[in-house]
Amino acid sequence: MALVDRVGAALSPAWALRRALQKQATNKPAIAFPLFVRAAMAGLPEAQFHVGRAYLEGVAVPQSRSEALRWLTKAGEAGHVEAQSLLASMHVHGFTIAPESSPSLFEGNVAQSPDFENAAIWARRAAENGSADGQAILGYILTSGPELMRDLEAAHEWYRKAAEGESPQGALGYAMSLSRRVKDDRDQATVVQFLQRAADGGLPTALFLMAVVTEGGMGTERDLPKAAQYYRQAAERGSRNGQARWGAALLEGKGVERNSAEGESWLRRAALAGDAEAAAVVGDLYARGGDLPPNYAEAAIWFTRAAESGHKGAARALGLLYLTGAGVGRDPDEAARWFRVSAEAGDRQAQADLANLLLRGGASAEDLVRTRQWFEEAALGGDLVAAFNFGVCLAEGIGVEKDQKQALHWLRKAAEGVVNAQYWYGRMLAEGRGTSGSEAEGRNWLSKAAQSGMVDAQVSLAEMMVNGRGGPKDHAAALELFSLAAAKGHVGAMFALGAMYGGGHDVAQDRVVAQRWFRAAAERGHPHAQMMLGRYLGRGLAGETNHQEAREWLERAVAQGLSEAKQDLVRLSAAAGEGPLQQARVS
Repeated sequence: MALVDRVGAALSPAWALRRALQKQATNKPAIAFPLFVRAAMAGLPEAQFHVGRAYLEGVAVPQSRSEALRWLTKAGEAGHVEAQSLLASMHVHGFTIAPESSPSLFEGNVAQSPDFENAAIWARRAAENGSADGQAILGYILTSGPELMRDLEAAHEWYRKAAEGESPQGALGYAMSLSRRVKDDRDQATVVQFLQRAADGGLPTALFLMAVVTEGGMGTERDLPKAAQYYRQAAERGSRNGQARWGAALLEGKGVERNSAEGESWLRRAALAGDAEAAAVVGDLYARGGDLPPNYAEAAIWFTRAAESGHKGAARALGLLYLTGAGVGRDPDEAARWFRVSAEAGDRQAQADLANLLLRGGASAEDLVRTRQWFEEAALGGDLVAAFNFGVCLAEGIGVEKDQKQALHWLRKAAEGVVNAQYWYGRMLAEGRGTSGSEAEGRNWLSKAAQSGMVDAQVSLAEMMVNGRGGPKDHAAALELFSLAAAKGHVGAMFALGAMYGGGHDVAQDRVVAQRWFRAAAERGHPHAQMMLGRYLGRGLAGETNHQEAREWLERAVAQGLSEAKQDLVRLSAAAGEGPLQQARVS
């Protein structure tokens, strides 16, 4: 400190305060601070306030929350309004804020241990002394503080006064309070007017909410490009929701030029800040792939983050990864755990996934009962998908004793709108399960499911047509259905096509085509197809003879337990003139 400053400060604390304010205004905090201290020690509230701020911000002195609280309390008790307002904010935020960070009451970043009681004392003093920020803080406490402290009507009035005092946070609080009282478009427009004031003040939450109302055309004209820019501003000011929505807008090209890389970057930031939906979207991006192949390991990381934050869709997706072993070690127990988490959160598809896992013995007896209860409750409420799943539980004894009649009852209800139910109901009728049987009606329901493109229904219907069950034989129609199913990868349909083209049906025999379909099914592990391909190659039925390959396919069929293929191996060995050593391979 210069000699003139030391002499002046010693002679007059008021002079020290004026000099400190001058030095602060010229950005010389190191000179200003000791002058503020001299005036503060003499009891001047304005100086005490500035000393407290200096300790709070760590400007010209090491940061000290305790010293900040001590000096601001002195100033506040002496009636300094700004100190009172700042003390209220500090207590709301658990002493974690610094004024330069422009803390917002509405960002969801209140500290772990707010002291609402002391916050309310200081906020009320500041509010009653005319501080717009103090009024906004008091409104927040009366709205979002402990239940016993809440008074929405009083909060509304304090927010109104704060908004009239040009406080951005007051304008935001007043807009949110007004939104609970909206009755018509005029009221909605008033809400938007105050939201705009808060957004003009740079509050991230206000910017985000302006984006939402502008995107939806609520109280203002719908304008997607303008909404996207509000999302951008909110994102850049640290709003987690804004980052998620801005990332999604870039990803989809919604109101802004599409930019997948930048969109993913913003979604990542939102996810890392704790936004479960953003984490789920990032996980889905990696799972689906795009310009690059899918990265399931990376997808699992993001799905886990989202699922642990309660995102039911991500929990189901994570369960599917564990079920298939994509990106993580295959683990049916872990798959069941995440399906259970998602199912208990109300995800109907996860409930079905868990039930399917149960059918394969992949979950506990408790899961069986819980799953059946979910489906039963939803089915009684009129949910057709749940009615289908409940019907399957009854038909297969999942969480309840088998009851084929009741299964038919629920499957019949579900069949009105669920294709899978049409297939199950038709199959049970055709097989006489739970009824005296009506193959004709079963065939009719299978036909409905087949027309909707269900592969299993197409195959079941085609088999009935080949055998003339539930109606006349129709080999041409069956051939068409088997072809549709085979094109979608159904191995049984591939074998059936080989059998039909092989002869004995009302279609033109073509053993070359037959052998091609037998090979397609054999390569996918169908034992009868492997046997038939071995026969064709061993006997040259399609014009091609290859004893070595024939033996390999027949041996594969035998290894799968198809005893019929043993005799084909014996005949093949005899035809090739092989001795007992080779024939012993089938004994």
